Formats: sequence, C-alpha cells, structure tokens
Amino acid sequence: MRERRSLPVVGQPQPERADAARNRQKIIEVAARMVTECGADNLSLDEVAREACVGVGTVYRRFGDRTGLLLALIDERERRFQAAFLSGPPPLGPGAPARERIVAFLHALVDRILADEALFLLLEKGGTAKRFTGPYRVHHIHLATLLARACPGADAAYLADALLAPVNAHLIACQREERGMTVEQIKSGLEALAGAVTRATS
Repeated sequence: MRERRSLPVVGQPQPERADAARNRQKIIEVAARMVTECGADNLSLDEVAREACVGVGTVYRRFGDRTGLLLALIDERERRFQAAFLSGPPPLGPGAPARERIVAFLHALVDRILADEALFLLLEKGGTAKRFTGPYRVHHIHLATLLARACPGADAAYLADALLAPVNAHLIACQREERGMTVEQIKSGLEALAGAVTRATS
C-alpha cells in the first residue's frame, strides 16, 4: 500500500512577482557559479549581490543569510531525493518492509550528502538553529515514521536522531579523508547500526 502522507518540501517557493522570481533565479545562478569557481567556503552574499547586479538588501530579504542561500542551492536535488523516498520504487520508496527502507534511506542519504558535500559542510556550520531544520527535519520525520513501523513502542523520534547523527558531511569527510574509509564501508557500517537498533527495540 502506497503512503498517503505529505512531508514539508525544503525551499517550497511562495507565489512571487515576476521580477522577484527573476531576481531570485539570477541570485541562485550566480551563487552556484561562484561556488563552482571559488568554492563554497568563499561564498559571500555581498559578492553574490554585486555579481547578480541586485541590491545587497534584496539578497538578505530573499534568503535571510548565507545558510538560507545554501538551502536554496541544494533545493533541486533535495526535491528529487524526497520524491524518491516518498513515492519512488522500493526499497527506498514505498513497497518494501520498513527495516529495508531504513537501510535504503541511510544509504541514499550518504549519496545525497556526497553530491553536495561542500554545501552541506557549510550548512552544518550554521549552528543548530539552522542545521536541524530544512532537509534534516524532513529526513527525521521520514525516518521516525519508518522506525515506528519497524519498532512499535520504541522512541522513534530519538532513534531517528541517533541514526541520522553519523550521516553528516563533516564525519563522512573525516572517515574518507583521514581514516581512508570507502563509501561502501560507511554504508555497511550504517546498515549494521540500523540492524542493531531495530533488533534491540523490536
């Protein structure tokens, strides 16, 4: 049976004037180019405004701060990722047992983070107020829902945080660059962790 629920989509655009929409798109395109050319660490809202030929106030009003702009940059891939685990084929999407979907989700989330690693590294520096909203909130709701099915009676919200904790850009970068771990080793470790959690709480 397919799920009939709706999760909040990161960066859901609100109705806006045509000129505002053009400015938003121009800012995102300029920011994406600057990240590609200069690296995400050097992303400056003032420089983005100058390159996009818009006022600095326009950038800050539209995105709030650099974290808001980072969320907008990762939005397109995040939407595709959310569509895959909400309505795509199993085991990531509906149709597979909850335990299988949990593992598939964690594996796919590793790939998701690696696809925008530099942006996620910056996003994680934004402090807890921003880090645990946006994509994290959506991922947490989805994982907690699966855990509630796999482990009835367990504290699914806490366990979702526990399984998501090791799936972050800084730790994955450390595992790969300093410990020499492969992506497959990281995924294997997450699978073992998910198995231990669901067995212990079922």
